[in-house]
Amino acid sequence: MLYQSTRGASPEQTFQGILLGGLAPDGGLYLPTHYPQVTKAQLDSWRGLSYPDLAFEIIRLYCDDIPADDLKALLHKTYTPQVYCNGRPADAASDITPVHWLGEEHGARLGLLSLSNGPTLAFKDMAMQLLGNLFEYALKRAKQDLNILGATSGDTGSAAEYAMRGKEGIKVFMLSPRGKMSPFQSAQMYSLQDPNIFNLAVDGVFDDCQDIVKAVSNDLEFKAKYRIGTVNSINWGRVLAQVVYYFQGYLLATASSEEKISYAVPSGNFGNVCAGHIARMMGLPIAHLVVATNENDVLDEFFKTGVYRARKSAETLHTSSPSMDISKASNFERFIFDLLGRDGKRTAQLFKQVETDGGFDLSHDPAFKNISQFGFVSGRSTHQNRLETIRDIDERYGVMIDTHTADGIKVAREYLQDGIRMLVLETALPIKFEETIQEALGRPADCPPAFRDIKNKPQRVTNVPASTPTVKAFIQDHVD
Repeated sequence: MLYQSTRGASPEQTFQGILLGGLAPDGGLYLPTHYPQVTKAQLDSWRGLSYPDLAFEIIRLYCDDIPADDLKALLHKTYTPQVYCNGRPADAASDITPVHWLGEEHGARLGLLSLSNGPTLAFKDMAMQLLGNLFEYALKRAKQDLNILGATSGDTGSAAEYAMRGKEGIKVFMLSPRGKMSPFQSAQMYSLQDPNIFNLAVDGVFDDCQDIVKAVSNDLEFKAKYRIGTVNSINWGRVLAQVVYYFQGYLLATASSEEKISYAVPSGNFGNVCAGHIARMMGLPIAHLVVATNENDVLDEFFKTGVYRARKSAETLHTSSPSMDISKASNFERFIFDLLGRDGKRTAQLFKQVETDGGFDLSHDPAFKNISQFGFVSGRSTHQNRLETIRDIDERYGVMIDTHTADGIKVAREYLQDGIRMLVLETALPIKFEETIQEALGRPADCPPAFRDIKNKPQRVTNVPASTPTVKAFIQDHVD
């Protein structure tokens, strides 16, 4: 399996050739040259597999340059009930991402795909724990070290740091928007004292952090000299790991591969739902991929109008679902590349237009007229919608959900179809957004015992301006 850039001007690479990097040299994102196809018979044969064994069947299709025994060992090391038990008895966590059915609504069964059972209580753990083990494996084989530069709007940072802490040959430099995450999210990251973890609080919004990561990645000389890698969802390994739980959700939610289901995905940077797009392209019977945004509704606007209008930092709203406070969706380029028939030159033109003009318009393009064949629909949710949905799910089903999952459920309900099951991808545990839970329900969010004192722990963070040279200088000063 080889990988190509969405901008068409970089040489094809192997899986291990792109694993430790981020952007391709031409500024594009890597995608496989083709999507392996999974037949219905093959899909049914995977029923009953453990999560790591299912992951092996899917991921080996994309990384044939890792020996099968090594890959299987890495996956069994990563996806264990002990890591993904979230305080429950390990024997109750064997599914890793269990399905929690809520009830029947408008002739459709509505449920949650539980993705927040990992060490940082958010879906990002599903990919990040594997990436940590893959990085360590690849670095040991190559006898190299790596300096990871990442950006987070809330959950990616803690998931990356918990996955990489103590890893041999790895340092992590994580950018986060100062004052824009929840207190719990900040405490999870900043309380880590591991010497290989560095937190930088940027004076700006998430998009400023993401722009710095991209600028450093595009400085090929600096990237090579300081061995810079990424863990943001621009990293293909992240997206690939997320493809697995779409298959797992489908197999747990259906009895036969003749059935179709839909997924609703709270979306900011488009990485999570991009994995669903890839699963669907592989042949997973998905009826709809429901893109749920908050008030930062760049993606909803595109799927409804064909206009992609990235917002400036000053226009990006700070909301009660802060992990989705994103106005430039990095992974969106991967989908546009597929939408345009994998035309790298055209994709490059459009995303250079985003940088110069702030967006692009495909509303009259023949490609946009065919967008329905990819299964995407979309909607937006507001703070009031979140409060109402959190209350309703608590009262109706006795289930407490976080603010992002509430966005997903609110929009999922707009697209329920008679006889087609709808799974909403759970984003995080409610404790990560306790102020809004208190506002909605009038009581505190449930907190796993291991995190009860998290906000009282000493914090270690460096405040920096939204400046690429400043971040580069910090990396230079802290790399041996």
